[in-house]
Formats: sequence, structure tokens, C-alpha cells
Amino acid sequence: MSLKNTLIVVAALAGPAFAQVAPGPYAGQQARAIKALSEEDRTALLEGQGMGAAKAAELNGYPGPTHVLELASHLQLSPQQRDATRKLLAEHKAAASQLGASIVEAERALDELFASRRADEASVRRATAEIARLQGELRFEHLKTHLAQAALLRPEQVQYYARLRGYDGQGGGAGGHQHRH
Repeated sequence: MSLKNTLIVVAALAGPAFAQVAPGPYAGQQARAIKALSEEDRTALLEGQGMGAAKAAELNGYPGPTHVLELASHLQLSPQQRDATRKLLAEHKAAASQLGASIVEAERALDELFASRRADEASVRRATAEIARLQGELRFEHLKTHLAQAALLRPEQVQYYARLRGYDGQGGGAGGHQHRH
């Protein structure tokens, strides 16, 4: 066998041993305090942010209080509407933050089941059922806030809100940022 052929055979045999394996999509996340939650997710839950939980309401003509207050002058809110919207937002944030903290704690408990090697089907079922229940409660909190906000506005304000937010099919305009409540 020629030197060239020998080198080819050696390279072919050694290749797999030196091959680089691409890291998995979760690489680096094993260092998180709660594996299933990024720091951004945790912060959003603790601050009562919407995280898209109320899209069904928002995109079907039920405004959220944060954006209503941001657009207050455009919507020509009365002083009573402003006050009621501020109160609604404060009550909502308190409830959503409390539920968010409960979700963070439930995720921490689930993570601990696995970290401590105590996870089994029954414990994981209980933990995930509790997380799902809390997530449902949080989503309901966001959606009911949109229901309450829509009830505080006149129909023409709701329509103008949709137009300003770009939901009327005409491109909109005043609100081109992410939904936060």
C-alpha cells in the first residue's frame, strides 16, 4: 500500500474519534436555576406580564389595560375611564404576579424532583397537573382583564383601539410593540 493510501485509511479510521458533535439545542441551559424557565420567562411571570396569554382576546377586539393607557389620549378616555383602567391594571398585575410566582415555585418543585432523582410517574403527573392548573388560572386572569377593559370602553373606542394597534386590516399604527398587558 502506498503512503498516500495508508494516510487515507488512517484518516478515515481516526475521523470518528476526532469528529465534533454539535451541541444539543438545550446546551448551556443545564446551569439554569429552574431548567424549564429562562431568566426572561421567570421575570415575566413574576412581573405579571402577558406573554401572549391574552391573544385570543386582544386580536378579537378586547383591549388590554396597558395599551389602553398608552393610547389614552388617542382614545379620548374620560377621567373616569382612565381611573377605572388604572385600577383594573393594578388589580390584574397583583393577581397575575401572584399566580406567576406560584408557577415559578411549581416549576422549581418539578425541577427538584428530577434533580434529586425522586421523579417517578406519579410525582411528575401531580407536579405537571399543578403547573397546568396554575397556567390555566393565569391565562384566565389575563383574558378576564381584557373582558373587563372592553366593558369600560365605548364601542367606537374599541374599534379605534383595534385600528391604532393594526388589527383592522388597514396596517394600523400607534402601537407596533409586543403585547404586555
